[in-house]
Amino acid sequence: MADFHGRVILLNLWATWCPPRREEMPSLDRLNAKRGGPDFEVVALSIDRDPDLVKPFYQDFGIRTLKHYVDPTTKVSDTLRAPGVPTTLLIDQEGREIGRAMGPAAWDGPQVEALIDGALLYPSVRDSK
Repeated sequence: MADFHGRVILLNLWATWCPPRREEMPSLDRLNAKRGGPDFEVVALSIDRDPDLVKPFYQDFGIRTLKHYVDPTTKVSDTLRAPGVPTTLLIDQEGREIGRAMGPAAWDGPQVEALIDGALLYPSVRDSK
């Protein structure tokens, strides 16, 4: 996660064999297309044991803006104590978990954007004290 320091991250732990992925991944891709940039990124981290499964999955479901991240050892999900997939964490600029959702969700709605806006604002509020 050190590579993302200074950015708000929506980290989604997923697997190609998980049925909710078929609907959830396109919404994550739309969110990243709309909001992704220097301050925010959706990071979709697959726990598939075979990293070669991710690229065809992205192609089959029209995923265009999400980068390919794979953790075949599940070290990250174990460290984060994710009980299963999908699990999604909102992580602030300092690398702190500030939110967690377990199970599928529609990630490109106004409620999620409000959470992202709040996370982006938080450091400026904290630093102004």
